[in-house]
Amino acid sequence: MSKTEPTPSNAPVKTYRCPRCGKPTVWADNPTKPFCSARCKLIDLGAWANEDYKVGAEDTPFSDELDAFK
Repeated sequence: MSKTEPTPSNAPVKTYRCPRCGKPTVWADNPTKPFCSARCKLIDLGAWANEDYKVGAEDTPFSDELDAFK
């Protein structure tokens, strides 16, 4: 997933793959972590808003009562 690549100054640079597009990206000074760009960040946010991703959960004892309010 991530690897260290030497730079001309011999300081290691931590890289990782963007979870949206898979593009290798440098971790340091990246304002859109863990994404490679604002575009990938917004695409991922849109997918959550569109309910493309879901977090699994068990039904609660009162889930039937909550469904009545929908």
